[in-house]
Amino acid sequence: MSKNLIQKLTSFILVALILSCSEGSDNKPLTEKLPSVEDLEKHSEEFTPKIYSYDNGIHMAVGYGIANSIMVEGETGNIIIDASDSTFEAELVYKQFKEINSSPIKAIIYTHNHGDHTFGAAYYYNLFEDKPEVISHESTDYYVERIMGILNPIISKRSTRMFGTELPDEEVINVGIGPYLGVSQSPVGYIKPTITFEKELKLSISGIDIELYHAPGETNDQLFVWLPQKRALMPGDNLYKTFPNLYTIRGTTHRDVKGWVQSLDHMRSFNPEYLFPSHTKPLSGAEVMETLTLYRDAIQYVHDQTIRLMNKGFYPDQIIEMIELPETIAKSPFVNEFYGTVRWSVKSIFNGYLGWFNGNISDLDPLSRAEEAERFSRLVGGEAVLFSELEKAVEGRDMQWALQLSDRLIALNYKNEETRKLRAEAARSIGEESSNPNKRNYLLSAANEMDPRYKEGLLLPQTEGLLREISIDMFFDILAVRLNPEKMEPGEFRVCFSFTSGIKKSITLRNSVAEISSLNVDCDIEVESEDQVFKEMLAGIRNPIFTVTSGKINTNGNAASFLSFLSKFSD
Repeated sequence: MSKNLIQKLTSFILVALILSCSEGSDNKPLTEKLPSVEDLEKHSEEFTPKIYSYDNGIHMAVGYGIANSIMVEGETGNIIIDASDSTFEAELVYKQFKEINSSPIKAIIYTHNHGDHTFGAAYYYNLFEDKPEVISHESTDYYVERIMGILNPIISKRSTRMFGTELPDEEVINVGIGPYLGVSQSPVGYIKPTITFEKELKLSISGIDIELYHAPGETNDQLFVWLPQKRALMPGDNLYKTFPNLYTIRGTTHRDVKGWVQSLDHMRSFNPEYLFPSHTKPLSGAEVMETLTLYRDAIQYVHDQTIRLMNKGFYPDQIIEMIELPETIAKSPFVNEFYGTVRWSVKSIFNGYLGWFNGNISDLDPLSRAEEAERFSRLVGGEAVLFSELEKAVEGRDMQWALQLSDRLIALNYKNEETRKLRAEAARSIGEESSNPNKRNYLLSAANEMDPRYKEGLLLPQTEGLLREISIDMFFDILAVRLNPEKMEPGEFRVCFSFTSGIKKSITLRNSVAEISSLNVDCDIEVESEDQVFKEMLAGIRNPIFTVTSGKINTNGNAASFLSFLSKFSD
């Protein structure tokens, strides 16, 4: 047989194999197997407040807030890994740690940027005259500022819903990875890192050898801590006792799922004997490697199967009906959907690889929400019929359909008060029956927000101390994304700023955008200010009118024009 013929036959067999694999039962919907609300209630046992102490000098506080805090004893001082979600909680935890070992804190390590790991740091930092080092990945501070800066309003609102911070205590069973989110209990105490690294950092503090490795997963800045002398691993939020949040409904940058698997493999390479997650209880012995392996396999399975079905042309809404974890993985309590879900993960993985367009041509440029609702209404016989169907859906406890019907009625602005009341009832019903805390709390919170008596709270109150830790650059980024084009006037207008720190900035208004620059030329208004005063004014701690007219911010005789300029950055 000739070589060319062999190659042709091989190619034919390969194509046939691929085509045969694309046929079969992949498109059959799966029967969803979810834990119950009773299972979620039992899961709360994971967060019973307790200090877990080991002979190797490692102590972990579980259940005092949403995230764990870890203390490692050294020769002349101790190390804190993750500093709780508020100074209030940090103080509560440190009272327990101090009874074990009262030596000073020499270093604070942030495993990543989330507030429940960083916002208690100021308590430790201000407690000691000899300030502890604050150590993180080099990008952590950027992500902290991003959350507290340009995305603060929407991230705060969606986090409030997801964690149920405005719900009555009796409605919050737990938040999946902790008992509750306590970030609003006291002023935020974030401290900028003093030591950062890119890929890895090895150092010795108080006689303890510490190895830090960049480990993208739940966040891009995630790191893990390896203590070789103690055979102890701190994985941050890359592992906890629930299916991981490969996507979080509060909103986030895309999470690199394949990178998450690789990070877990890096951890496995050390063969640790002790595992101290930043959420849920610690592990030791053979269970450590077993859990790390199972967890990475669960993530890889969802990733790989999503890609496989994407490549066969299925849409995200189809794929979520086609993937469930293998029984060997699904039986583990570490993948119960008490935080992330396979369904949400599939959608995020699809979007991460192919973007927002799902491939369905009808979704490329669909009708507006209002136009689609109007046509749907005409199709069923009018708005009154549509509203009647909503009432029937609620009465028949067909609550997801009720939510989707209410979308159309709200778009039509039909019987808004009655529609929203029925929508709230549907949301509350689904929420109460959900065993996923993120979904449960989000829906219950949304239902409360539809009550006309609802008053919005504040998740992240701004303080002078917090503002000192945020760069002046971030405040200019915030101004740029808050420019209201409806208040703009034709032409070009430039305001130049000189700060006592020596920083110079300018904002040029043109074509309904705010161009931020470090050049001060051809200024219509020249402004001089202390950095902190300017930050406090923009954050609402200081009244803008009083701050400007009192001379705390010098506008060189242009107070009225400057205040008019500031008004363009509000709704």
